[in-house]
Amino acid sequence: EVFCQKMMGDGIAVVPSVGKVYAPASGRVSMLFPTYHAIGLILTDGVEVLIHIGIDTVEMDGEGFKSYVHVGDVVEEGTLLIEFDVEKIKNAGYETDVMVIITQLSQYSLIHKTEADELTIQDVILDIQ
Repeated sequence: EVFCQKMMGDGIAVVPSVGKVYAPASGRVSMLFPTYHAIGLILTDGVEVLIHIGIDTVEMDGEGFKSYVHVGDVVEEGTLLIEFDVEKIKNAGYETDVMVIITQLSQYSLIHKTEADELTIQDVILDIQ
């Protein structure tokens, strides 16, 4: 409900086939949940991004999640941030959707979301103006 009603901002959800989250652009890790299911980034252009893995996966208490970064780390586009076990999440009864949210929505007039059915790591999924 928090994501559907855009309480955290606006963005896109992706159903992953591989359990890896990479930095969408260069920036700094601003927040990392202790259970590694959510990470915040401030990109070099000032855009604030929240990446949230799964729905209610906080209940897994970090099981099946591994972080490769810490708060304050500077990352480049394509840096591996978090790995997660897609099957473990499914077997625990949770959805695996990965939400990529622009949190300071009021600062932008337009967010264009991809309409592609399948994506690769090189694809642009959000474009903001």
